[in-house]
Amino acid sequence: MTDLFPPDAVLEHLFTGATWGEGPVWLPALRRLRWSDIPGNRILEYDEASGATHVLRTDAEYPNGRTLDRQGRVVQCSHGRRAIERESDDGPQTLVDRWARGRFNSPNDVVVARDRTIWFTDPPYGIHESGREGHPGRPEYDGCFVFRFDEASGTVDPVITDMVHPNGLAFSPDESVLYVADTGYLQVPGAPRGIRAYDVVDGARCTGGRDLVEVRPGATDGMRVDAEGRIWSSSADSVQVFSSTGERLAAIPVPEKVSNLCFGGGDGRTLYITASTSLYRIRTATTDAQCAGR
Repeated sequence: MTDLFPPDAVLEHLFTGATWGEGPVWLPALRRLRWSDIPGNRILEYDEASGATHVLRTDAEYPNGRTLDRQGRVVQCSHGRRAIERESDDGPQTLVDRWARGRFNSPNDVVVARDRTIWFTDPPYGIHESGREGHPGRPEYDGCFVFRFDEASGTVDPVITDMVHPNGLAFSPDESVLYVADTGYLQVPGAPRGIRAYDVVDGARCTGGRDLVEVRPGATDGMRVDAEGRIWSSSADSVQVFSSTGERLAAIPVPEKVSNLCFGGGDGRTLYITASTSLYRIRTATTDAQCAGR
């Protein structure tokens, strides 16, 4: 673990008061961490300089995963609008909310490739009848896919169709592999609960899907890949770190169920962790793969 964390690294508790924290992204220009309280239908921001957390927006339409595009703008998944959005000074602007077979289920997590295309997962959690994380609704296509949206051409295509409930996703440092978590076991008995790896062909297609690792306890929800190609994954009791071949390298115990994580801080080496009601952080010895490649 010595190459993953500095010797004095400790887990810090920064905030509590969310219902189910999710979707963290670091905002370098503001030196803030933005994330969601999905059932609370609000967006929160933690300010690194002051240590304070404030509510950025209420009635936010249940946003989940988010990332930065190549211009540093926030791209996020909206359960409520069943859409991929980009934040602007005038609020969120819908980029895409449907494809050839109808509306999306409820986009869950998102990454932006170097060619500026937007890749996202589309499980059904936001349209569940409980209405806890969105508005009750029905699927408009048969399945839960991973999509690629090319904003320049306006085309949106399914790139992975063989998963039960694709959830978190992240590219390898060279974007030759896409890692995708499946949390199908939460609603479908006997369904997967691990991470699959897919080869990315011509930056537009995924082939060679294979099971990489089954994460226990719990399963992978959100994840990130670091500059050395290691996978940092949420689980029920910790953040777990895996090699690109699926070997578990480390685990960071967290006293609440972990939902998601991201790298941030002034030098990009701080790992921020959303876990149930709280926000945590810990110093690391690495950075996010996408940050290193921008």
